[in-house]
Amino acid sequence: MISAVTQATTAAPLAALLPARRGKAWKVTAAPIYGPRNNAATSRITDGRRSLLVVEEGNRVELYAERPGLAPVTPDVVVDSTDPASVATLATRALRHVLADMDAEALRAAEVEKGWRQVLHAKGTALTEFGFHLIDHGVVPVSTGRADGPGIEWTAASGAEWAVWSYGLGPNYSLTYEGPVSGLYGALPVLLPALDGHASTDAGSPFTRHLTDRFPQLRPVDADEVEFGGYHDLHGWIALPSRAELGDPVNDGTRVCAQVGTVGVDFLLAAAAYLV
Repeated sequence: MISAVTQATTAAPLAALLPARRGKAWKVTAAPIYGPRNNAATSRITDGRRSLLVVEEGNRVELYAERPGLAPVTPDVVVDSTDPASVATLATRALRHVLADMDAEALRAAEVEKGWRQVLHAKGTALTEFGFHLIDHGVVPVSTGRADGPGIEWTAASGAEWAVWSYGLGPNYSLTYEGPVSGLYGALPVLLPALDGHASTDAGSPFTRHLTDRFPQLRPVDADEVEFGGYHDLHGWIALPSRAELGDPVNDGTRVCAQVGTVGVDFLLAAAAYLV
C-alpha cells in the first residue's frame, strides 16, 4: 500500500551508492502505509530481493532493514542529516553490516527450507559474481578451494595475493592478504572503521607502530600483530608471517599476512577497486 507521507530525500542518493547485485540496481519505491514513524518522511529502497526503509524526522535519518515477518521497530543505522557525510555514512554502514546480516539471515532460512546444498549454491553464485567484478577491474581471479570451503584468488598490481574464502555453510566470507605491507595502504581506508575517536599510540613494537602511526584505528595485539574493528563491524588483523622477522627493519616492503571477516558480497563489490 502507498504511504501518504513525504518521501525521504536521502533515499535516492543512498540507493545510488549501493552496488547492483545480479545486475539489479537499487531503486526507490513507495513506503509501506504503516511505517516505523507515523508522519515521518519515509521511502523504501530495494534491489528486488532485499529492501531498506529510509525514515527522516527533523535532523534524524534512520535506516531499517525489512525482515520477513518482523515489523521495523529499531533502526539499524541512525545518522544526523546536518552532517555533510550522512548519506555516505549510511551507505558505509549498510555495506559493512546491514546487508551482510540480511544475506546471512536469508542463507539460514534457505538452509532450513531447502537444505545445505541450496546454501552452497547461493554462496558459490555470489563468489562468481564477485569474480566477474574483479575481471571488470583488470585482474584475473582463479577459483580455488580448501578443506573448509571454496574461494577465489587474485594477484594485485603490487604483487600481493588476495583471496576471498567461503567457510562451509557459515554466512558471508573472509578476505585474506599476503604481500608487502604497502599493498594494504590503499585498501585499509575502506576496510577500517571511521577515524573518529581513534588516536595514535606509542605503545607496541616498531612493526605495530609502523602501521598505527598511519592508521590509528589499528590496535597492537602483540609485537607482531595489530587488529581492528569489533562487534557489529568488520574485524581484521595484520601480522608478520613469522615472529622470527621481528628483529628485521620495518619498511613499506615488509611482508605481512592479513585477514578481514566476515564480509558480505555487497561490501566486496563496493571495495573491489581498492583490492586490485
